[in-house]
Amino acid sequence: MSKKDSSYGSDRFEYLQTLVTEFQDTDSEEAKEQVLANLANFAYDPKNILYLRELQVTDLFLDMLTEENENFVEFGMGGLCNLSMDPQCRDLILQIGGISLITNCLSSQREETVLSAVTTLMNLITPSSRADITDPAILQCMMRFSLSESPRLRNLAAIFLQDCCTEEQVARAEEQMQGQHQTAVGIPLPKD
Repeated sequence: MSKKDSSYGSDRFEYLQTLVTEFQDTDSEEAKEQVLANLANFAYDPKNILYLRELQVTDLFLDMLTEENENFVEFGMGGLCNLSMDPQCRDLILQIGGISLITNCLSSQREETVLSAVTTLMNLITPSSRADITDPAILQCMMRFSLSESPRLRNLAAIFLQDCCTEEQVARAEEQMQGQHQTAVGIPLPKD
């Protein structure tokens, strides 16, 4: 690595550190949203991953998933989606119980948040996390998404079901869902 590259890396770390500090120090929701959006975008570049891990930005993004501000949730989920491609960030997300926080984002009203959550779950699949990520409730959610009017969500859910699940898991989830259609709010529907 040349001296110029080393200096650039140092500048990059300092800039990212400034963003994290600004997020922590400001009381302005709008400023926080802007910083989160910037951090989520920086998480897309593999050159920044080491610095973002060092600055504990993964934890910051996970913390955002429980916020009431939907922009915080969307940007936090987008940042996690980008970071989850890195094996060390993936392992960190799994170690600190990120699956349940991410799964909760599947019910967001914002399509971008849901798309990031589905993609993140796919990125988090390891031999030890597969059972949690292909839980029947998540599979049923993906099956509903696969019927969505949104082509992006429909296609992503189909990829999840195809790439992350066994045929047996999908068949079981379909059976369970058919059983649920027989009642509406606990009231049996009339038989044909």
